[in-house]
Amino acid sequence: MATSGRGELLVNLEYMNLSATGISVHMMGSPMATPELDEAIEVDVATSENLPWMCIVWDDPVNLMSYVSYVFQTVLGYDKKRANELMMQVHTEGKAAVSSGERDKVEADVKKLQVAGLWATMQQAG
Repeated sequence: MATSGRGELLVNLEYMNLSATGISVHMMGSPMATPELDEAIEVDVATSENLPWMCIVWDDPVNLMSYVSYVFQTVLGYDKKRANELMMQVHTEGKAAVSSGERDKVEADVKKLQVAGLWATMQQAG
């Protein structure tokens, strides 16, 4: 766009139509290209239906720390170091998420831990 010496705006239009109802301006040119995608894009949206479940073990006044660590090793298959880390988290923080995944798997873990005498519950992440 350019201006004349008198401060007027000069517009270069290929086509201008003035009508009794108003002014309409039509500009000629190439239409904007729309890109084509080679493949469809899939997006996973986190909903309450697809969030993982967590098995939570709570601190209790009954079970010894060594027993809790032993249960984590034998029931959940953790090595001694990881089992002790989780046991200490339960002891110091009051709870620990000891497994996660699909609802059926976590339900089974909770039942096994409860049978072993631990206070275990499950909740959905998020």
